[in-house]
Amino acid sequence: MRIGSIEVDKGVLLAPMEDVTDLPFRVICKRYGADIVYTEFISSEGLVRDARRSMEKLRLAEEERPVSIQIFGGNIDVMVDAAQRAAAAGPDFIDINFGCWVKNVVARNAGAALLKDPPAMAAMTKAIVDAVDMPVTVKTRLGWDKSSIVIVDVARMIQDAGAAALTVHCRTRDQGHEGDADWTWIPKIKEAIDIPVILNGDVQTPEDVKEAFETSGCDAVMIGRAAIGNPFLFRNAKQFMLDGTLPEAINHRERINVCLEHLTLEIGYKSLKRAVHEFRKHYGGYLKGLPNNSPVRKDIIVMETYAEIAERMLAYSDELDQVLVID
Repeated sequence: MRIGSIEVDKGVLLAPMEDVTDLPFRVICKRYGADIVYTEFISSEGLVRDARRSMEKLRLAEEERPVSIQIFGGNIDVMVDAAQRAAAAGPDFIDINFGCWVKNVVARNAGAALLKDPPAMAAMTKAIVDAVDMPVTVKTRLGWDKSSIVIVDVARMIQDAGAAALTVHCRTRDQGHEGDADWTWIPKIKEAIDIPVILNGDVQTPEDVKEAFETSGCDAVMIGRAAIGNPFLFRNAKQFMLDGTLPEAINHRERINVCLEHLTLEIGYKSLKRAVHEFRKHYGGYLKGLPNNSPVRKDIIVMETYAEIAERMLAYSDELDQVLVID
């Protein structure tokens, strides 16, 4: 798959996720094998108003490359302005969000709302392509609902508008994250267009990654929620595709050490209080499946300093040494 000067073979990508794919998380996922990472989606209105949180999301690191900045909005002129500001931050490419299903985004005629008006989606894509000197890609869904699946036509229009690649979350807007993703649309899209097609939706395990490539013919696979607290998934998926073997389960010490490494990066990126509070969403993934982890989680989610969190986590790791074998 090629996007501008970026070329990856059977890439496993980190999906853009609001309040999740900040810079520290992207760096951790990159260290564990993510081929391309994406920022949280950024409001175009926020960017053009220089809103602090929106501008903060433009911060990138060399270690995470290749990286894409994703933007969303419903006004073409504002989106063009935002895309130019995003391009000035130096990503490898710009991604347009035409897939977000949540009400407050759709209510602003942004995200998946554009699926009700494919010509407007194409017009916005072309305007942004013409406005920035780097590749522009699109992420969308199959359609607004099951009675209006328009993805094949949308794919053609997006390609004609100059998009360099298309990511498809294989659900409709009305599904949200419910029901099964329908991967059978990917071969139909591939037949209709020549640009790379990236599959997203229900990719949760190394087996899913391999199956997605084999059954759909996609050019890359994008992993979202399954990577939260589990950056190891990228490394494991690549090994499984390479030789058909699954790595041994990640031992508890590696999980806890990476969790603390991730938290350290967050603290370096944000204020201590904000980092510690916002990181709480990640503990469930890092500790998932480890014996007697509930008391640990109850303790650490009320702690306010790195020192006390690290002390509790490392003590738990020592406890697990007594019941689990580390190779």
